[in-house]
Amino acid sequence: MKRFLVAFASVAGAQARCPQCGQASSRVHGRYQRLLADGAAGGRPLLIALSVRRFRCTASLCPRITFVEQAEGLTGRYLRRTLPLREVLARFGLELAGRAGARLAAALGIAVHSSTLLRLVMALPDPVVTAAPQVTGVDDFALRKGQVYGTVVADAESGEVIDLLPDREAATLAQWLKARPGAEVICRDRASAYSDGASAGAPLAVQVADRWHLWHNLGEYAEKAVAAHRGCLAGAPDAGTTDSAPSGQAPAAPPPEPDGLRDVLGRERVLVSRTLERHTAVRELLREGRSQREAAGILGLDRKTVGRFAAEADPGRLLVKATGRAGKLDPFKPWINRRWNEGLTNAAALHAEITAQGWTGSVQAVERYVRQFRAADGRSRAGRNLRQAPPAAQPPKTRQVTRWLLTRPDRPDPADQARLDAARSQCPHLDDLARHVRAFARIMTLRTGLLELEDRLVQAEASDLPQLRSFAHGIRRVPQAQAQLRSSSARSPAGLRHCARGWK
Repeated sequence: MKRFLVAFASVAGAQARCPQCGQASSRVHGRYQRLLADGAAGGRPLLIALSVRRFRCTASLCPRITFVEQAEGLTGRYLRRTLPLREVLARFGLELAGRAGARLAAALGIAVHSSTLLRLVMALPDPVVTAAPQVTGVDDFALRKGQVYGTVVADAESGEVIDLLPDREAATLAQWLKARPGAEVICRDRASAYSDGASAGAPLAVQVADRWHLWHNLGEYAEKAVAAHRGCLAGAPDAGTTDSAPSGQAPAAPPPEPDGLRDVLGRERVLVSRTLERHTAVRELLREGRSQREAAGILGLDRKTVGRFAAEADPGRLLVKATGRAGKLDPFKPWINRRWNEGLTNAAALHAEITAQGWTGSVQAVERYVRQFRAADGRSRAGRNLRQAPPAAQPPKTRQVTRWLLTRPDRPDPADQARLDAARSQCPHLDDLARHVRAFARIMTLRTGLLELEDRLVQAEASDLPQLRSFAHGIRRVPQAQAQLRSSSARSPAGLRHCARGWK
């Protein structure tokens, strides 16, 4: 630990003013010494041992009897750090936040906790904002994710935060804009509350649904579409897939599961038949005039499950969602299939081996998976009539495929591009999704919305992918988003480049 440097000082002056009534006094009541932390000197922490006097207030009506003199520009009441040091630490907190600011201060010889930096930032007076920036950026932030949100208002040209609003309601934003006129362009996300608030508070301003939010929303819909059709990708090459074939043999490519509706032996999955039966039963009860609550009680299902079946007339879409989910056992299926083909057909023994590799599930999950390989007569204990398990390859993860789709074509990784091509060849829906994603990305990057947006929206609405249709309908519901995409080919207002980020 570095030793402190101590500087001894005293306050000059024959008198001081009472901080409450302002009356000057020269009657000294007593003296004591204050220790104040200051900036480092020569890389070592500096303490100022300041000798101060306590004066007696001479005003007869002042409730304060005594007070301590302050060194102007150096000390404050109850402070253990000098005012210049507090300003420096507050600047660290503003620029770097708590932990990073504390690390920088420690490198300069100033010991401070990260929470102290944040308190110093919170103690700073709020800047007075009398006019909104010409290009105003509006977005939400989480005070408590999923429950409490606020609104950040920033200068989109400089990136400087202007104000924080306590919620993300339209009335709050409208009131702020009315009290601070001057916004010509409002750069915001696609939330309807911000659209209504901006229209009410600054009706003459141009509202811009910036490209970053449009691209982010498109990525969210693309991820949902990939998750819905992940079952089509059994056997697609994956970065995390290991060689599951016995030594000396090349891994054979497993047959793709048709939309994930069948198991590895081509039989209809139990999940598929159960979903179809429940969907039919729910729809029949509703046609008879039963309520969803009554149908849930009769069938013994959760009301949310009944609600999903009631809202979706086509059971195929439900099957796509159900069969596209990744299972906990998926990473271990190649190992199980390989060991099964080597002759290890005991579920408990297989469970013990994959447990050593990190599996935390039950032995029943392993038994349910290998049951499809056993003979129909059940004579598996003697090692007879056992089916050969085809080599299993773990399908690529949903976020992996989404990342491949959202990567710029001029920045591809050759291996990822090969995996994406394989996935597109296996699933026509993902091939269609990739074409739409790249078309929207071209519009946002090249700013050709004036020429291409309407045709692209029509094609997305005609797609078999409900996620693309939802994205297109969302754009049509927000006229400002269409205006930005269409007008971007002609000109872009100054400052929009700071809030618009295209294809990354």
